[in-house]
Amino acid sequence: MEIKMQAIKFDASDKLEAYVEKKVSKIEKLFDQILTAEVYLEIVKPETADNKEASIKLIAPNVNFFASKVADSFEQAIDECIDALERQIQKQKS
Repeated sequence: MEIKMQAIKFDASDKLEAYVEKKVSKIEKLFDQILTAEVYLEIVKPETADNKEASIKLIAPNVNFFASKVADSFEQAIDECIDALERQIQKQKS
């Protein structure tokens, strides 16, 4: 699975990039047909507390999965996206 990550309007740290890759690559264990994972990270409304938005799109043959979450940190937003994607994958399998 190829992981494409784009940080919009900021530079993502190496630590954040490693965290994203680690979490997203775990999804491949649930659904091995995923070809590409597109991860978008963006800071929305810089003055507010919950201002980190993460969006993940998983591309597989005949099906795509998408989740977007806003949280206080990118790590939390990524975790929430992964949870949502796992539920979508389980639903697709059944």
